[in-house]
Amino acid sequence: MNTPSTSQPTDKSFDVAKLQDNIRQFGELLGEVIKEQEGEAVYATIEKLRRGYIRLRKSNDTETRNELMALIDELDVDMLEQVIRAFNTFYLITNIVEEDFQHLERRREVQQAKTHLWKGSARRTVFELQQEGLTAKELQFLLDQMRYIPVFTAHPTEARRRTMMDIQRRIFLVIDQMGSPLAGEDEHHSLLRQLKAQIQILWRTNEVRTRKPTVEDEIRYGLYYFRESLFDAIPMLYRYFERAVRMTYGSGKINVPSFLRFGSWIGGDRDGNPFVTPALTRRAIRMQMQVALAEYIQRVGALRTILSHSSEFITPTAAFTEHLAQENARWADRVFANAPVTFHQEPYRRLLSLMRYKLRQTLQTVDTRLQRENTPLPATAYTDVSEFLHELNLINASLRSHNDHVIAGRELKDLIRLVETCGFGLFKLDIRQESTIHTDTVAEVLHHNDLCHNYQELSEAERMELLGELLLRPRLPLPPRPKLSDKAAETLEIFDSMVEMRIEAGTGIFGTYVISMTHNASHVMEVMLLARMAGLIGYDANRHLYCNILVSPLFETIEDLKHISSVLTSLLENKTYRTLLEAADNLQEVMLGYSDSCKDGGILASNWNLYNAQKQVIALTDAYGVTCRLFHGRGGTVGRGGGPTHDAILAQPPGTVYGQIKFTEQGEVLATKYSNVETAAYELSMGATGLLKASLGLLKKQEVYPEEFHRAMHDIAATGEQSYRQLTDWTPGLMDYFYEATPVQEIALLNIGSRPSHRKKTVRDKGSIRAIPWVFGWAQSRHTLPAWYGIGTALSTFRAAHPDNGVLLERMYQEWPAFRALLSNTQMALYKGEMDTAREYAELAENQESAQQIFADIRGEYERTVAEILGVARINELMEETPLLQYSLQRRDPYLDPLNHIQITLIRRHRQYVQETGSTDSPWLPTLLRTINAIAAGMRNTG
Repeated sequence: MNTPSTSQPTDKSFDVAKLQDNIRQFGELLGEVIKEQEGEAVYATIEKLRRGYIRLRKSNDTETRNELMALIDELDVDMLEQVIRAFNTFYLITNIVEEDFQHLERRREVQQAKTHLWKGSARRTVFELQQEGLTAKELQFLLDQMRYIPVFTAHPTEARRRTMMDIQRRIFLVIDQMGSPLAGEDEHHSLLRQLKAQIQILWRTNEVRTRKPTVEDEIRYGLYYFRESLFDAIPMLYRYFERAVRMTYGSGKINVPSFLRFGSWIGGDRDGNPFVTPALTRRAIRMQMQVALAEYIQRVGALRTILSHSSEFITPTAAFTEHLAQENARWADRVFANAPVTFHQEPYRRLLSLMRYKLRQTLQTVDTRLQRENTPLPATAYTDVSEFLHELNLINASLRSHNDHVIAGRELKDLIRLVETCGFGLFKLDIRQESTIHTDTVAEVLHHNDLCHNYQELSEAERMELLGELLLRPRLPLPPRPKLSDKAAETLEIFDSMVEMRIEAGTGIFGTYVISMTHNASHVMEVMLLARMAGLIGYDANRHLYCNILVSPLFETIEDLKHISSVLTSLLENKTYRTLLEAADNLQEVMLGYSDSCKDGGILASNWNLYNAQKQVIALTDAYGVTCRLFHGRGGTVGRGGGPTHDAILAQPPGTVYGQIKFTEQGEVLATKYSNVETAAYELSMGATGLLKASLGLLKKQEVYPEEFHRAMHDIAATGEQSYRQLTDWTPGLMDYFYEATPVQEIALLNIGSRPSHRKKTVRDKGSIRAIPWVFGWAQSRHTLPAWYGIGTALSTFRAAHPDNGVLLERMYQEWPAFRALLSNTQMALYKGEMDTAREYAELAENQESAQQIFADIRGEYERTVAEILGVARINELMEETPLLQYSLQRRDPYLDPLNHIQITLIRRHRQYVQETGSTDSPWLPTLLRTINAIAAGMRNTG
């Protein structure tokens, strides 16, 4: 299979010919595999469709289009499946080729010692900060404040099986070897044969799950990335920063602290997912511990092989020697029972053997607890990760004491970085639940304890007063579990599990307790009361108040974002809550939801309200002397807050990033960023440098953007929201159009996630459907409208309002990172939109008169938006400023087009079968579901 001969990007800042040649070469390998495995007829059909749609992209000929559609209509289900799999496999391979191409380009830059590397690299960032006048002391201060926290979430809109990911990793490694200048002709041919074999395995492997994943499957999906890439990428990230500060400021002047932490919702996100039980949450943590402990055991074993220092030639520190003597006295008879003098003169090997034994005992306990929860921890196991880290630091200090700095700075330092980053728990697990669940539980508990019989009827002020008084009582009666409803008892059990797992996995095992649909301050106080009842909040033996829970209110709809100031003010003015905050390091986390706000009011209203909400939150917490960390609920696609992380962080309002940032990562974003070590290290580095630059406000007052920009955006966002709501809320038949002119009904049948696609029983209502299938459905049908609808009308209306507004918009694009990031990301969504294809999906709707009018409105706004953005950015075509990404998407279109047309054909056949039989289990459904996977792979970041 060859790449289409499409027009080239205007800015050839990358070797397009080389990339094109690689894609062509590997596409031909896939073609060979298909011909050999499936026969000439299958290969010929695939080639006929591929070449035909390439011609259509060059010249939109109606006769050719009709011929191709007729060919698709004639194909039986088996042939359609082969065509779909061929195009999907081609996407998977070319995604890998592009990733490796970018990796090789970056590696070549690193090898050129005189360059400062790419924008966002650690080396260039540190150099630029030094050029701006930052002293070593100031940079050290910034680094010490940093906390970069990606949070893995379980919404895999690209349902890639782990088996497929393993194969793709092997393909990446072979392709990467082929790109080495040291590979000779014979080796190149050998690698080519290896590559063909891996492509054949890929072709023979089912890319679609045969069953819906469980939450446990999703937990394993998140853990996969640590074993495959992150355990190597994490130390690599720190080496990037260490090298950068050493090259710029000199050796020994700056210490790079461990600023990276990982979070997870997988196994803790209870909002709308009945399968996430307290027992499952406990299981998730133990599975996390298994992965971390197994890695540490392997690395300690490797260190034991390396650190063969003899006591004849070195003198360890007194602290190390004393600790080794203690551990020998405690455990030597167990560890060295058969050979007591093992490593007798090799002190580091001796201690590392003892450490590995304790790690194995700890892991064995975790394994047993997965079967029998109440298994006690043996005395031979570690009780906390701090003990293990202390021993690693003793070895480190001792090595350095006898001038073995170079040895200490290699494998041992890498392990210390991992332990500081991941602990024994790997992730910091967040818990999430919807606010009404807590309200109902509190009402039940108070009623059964005779503390309040009418809680639900109280005003907000009365609730806050009652909750504040109860929280600070020296004693609180425990809720009578047998009398409570199942829902209330389960809600209380999750808090009990938090107490239990803090003891078992370490006090840092949990991140935050996130409350979705936070509308009032009492919603936060209710969670505090439930935590108080479980013992997460209380008084110690010295009558000092402690608070071992961090609660993050989540503001996710447009209305919620507008009320964020009043809710937080009420919370921070409450004396009880302030007392609890002070007992918990005075840190308040606030989560902002990108998905629901965009689904609710459109991309402009979402972005602007989020921008203002951040400023309000930081201004409030500053005024009350509270440290604030913003938690960004970003999804994969632009319609859910997606886009390059580095640019997204720099686009935050000045003065709102105080060294810490937390954000969700999900679905195909995880696969794109973290499937390979090299890319994972690059992505983590880009995000961390964005955080470093955005945190300069900690040192000096940052430049405030002109008020005229803010006034303009206020008007633009209002018009954009009006336009978006006119279509999605006020246009009769829009939701029927959405359900009938997109594959959203069929997406619900795809085995991609454990959580239901709707918040309540499926009804054709925008409030019922979740943001993910809302965005995913529009993307599959090539409308992509959540990411751009309303922008064209908003910009054209603003431009027409005053003669100078056109120039103002151009200034905003050039000078304001937030506005530029918005329009840059929108360009990608527009590029992925395809109105000719969307029109064919519109023909699936039952009421064609209504559907064609709706489609005409969508197409008109699409064309208006493209024209306006090109004008504001002063470019000739979409994505002109990002040529590699432009080329990547441009190359995919002739392969996406037939997949969309096949999907339309299969939707029509499937729905006719459902209508005739009443059963959704049609013979067309499995193949139809394959098209959803294939189109998602082709478009990438679709949900």
